[in-house]
Amino acid sequence: MSDEDDLEDFEPDQDDFEKEEDEKETEEGEDYRKEGEEFPEEWLPTPLTEDMMKEGLSLLCKTGSGLAHAYVKLEVKERDLTDIYLLRSYIHLRYVDVSENHLTDLSPLNYLTHLLWLKADGNQLRSAQLNELPYLQIASFAYNQITDTEGISHPRLETLNLKGGTLDYHTTCPRALAAQNMLKKVESLEDLSNLTTLHLRDNQIDTLSGFSREMKSLQYLNLRGNMVANLGELAKLRDLPKLRALVLLDNPCTEETNYRQEALVQMPYLERLDKEFYEEEERAEADEIRQSLKEDKEKEQEPEPERDLEPEQSLI
Repeated sequence: MSDEDDLEDFEPDQDDFEKEEDEKETEEGEDYRKEGEEFPEEWLPTPLTEDMMKEGLSLLCKTGSGLAHAYVKLEVKERDLTDIYLLRSYIHLRYVDVSENHLTDLSPLNYLTHLLWLKADGNQLRSAQLNELPYLQIASFAYNQITDTEGISHPRLETLNLKGGTLDYHTTCPRALAAQNMLKKVESLEDLSNLTTLHLRDNQIDTLSGFSREMKSLQYLNLRGNMVANLGELAKLRDLPKLRALVLLDNPCTEETNYRQEALVQMPYLERLDKEFYEEEERAEADEIRQSLKEDKEKEQEPEPERDLEPEQSLI
C-alpha cells in the first residue's frame, strides 16, 4: 500500500482541521473561544523523549519495502515541547501532531519523507518553511506567529491552514494560547498546484496579489478576519479557475453596498460567498454588468472616425 493510499484510510478527528462547515457557526464565541494569558518569552528546555514517543506512537503499518512494520502515527500534543530533534530517527512517520507546544523549529520533520499529514498548531513558529516533502497532503500551522508563506512548497499539498487569532480553548487543555499568525500578504505559493483548500483566517492580509494561476486546483479560500479594504483586490482572484467558495467576512471591503455583486462580477464561477450561495437572479445581474463593462471597454479601444477637413475659406 502506498503512502497516498494510506491517507485515504486515515480519518483525522473533526476538530483536527477547520472544516468548511465551521463557517456556519454563530459569530459569538466561535469554537468555544476564550481569552487567556500570554506565555512568557522564555521556556525551560523540554525535548521530545523516547518515553513520550512510546506513549504517542500508534497505527502499525508496513514500511515502504513491505518487509517490516513500523508505527506511523505520532501525537505529542500539550507536552510543553521546545525540541523535536528525536524525530529525525523516526523516518517512517506519516501522521504527526505536535500541536500546543512551544516549538520554534520544525526542521527535524525534513527527515520524514513519508509524511502525509502534519498538525503544528499553537506553537511559537515564525515560519512554516520545510524542505519539499513529496507526499505531504494536509498541513496546519494555525495559531503561531508566522509572518509569510515562504518555504511552503510541497507538490501534493491539498489542504493548508495558516489561520491566526486566539487559539480555541478546549476543556481538556489546561491553558489558552494567545499566539497568532501575522501574515500580511500571500506569496511563493505558485508550486502548490494540487492545493484545494486554503485557510488564512484572522491574519493581517490587505492585498490579494500573491494568488497565481498556477494554483489551478484551489476550490475553497477562507480570508475571514483580514484587512482587505478595496473591492478591486477581488479581481486578483480571477485567475483561480476552480475557486468555488470564498469567505471574506470581517474584512473592511464587506461594508461596501455592492460587495456581494462585485465579487460575482469579478469571479463568475464563484458558487458561494461567505455563508450564502448565489441565486440565479444574482448571476443574471452580474452577467449583465460584466457584459456592459466589456462593451464600454471595447468602445474605448475603437479608433475615432476621421473627420473631413473643411475647405479653407477664401481670403478675398
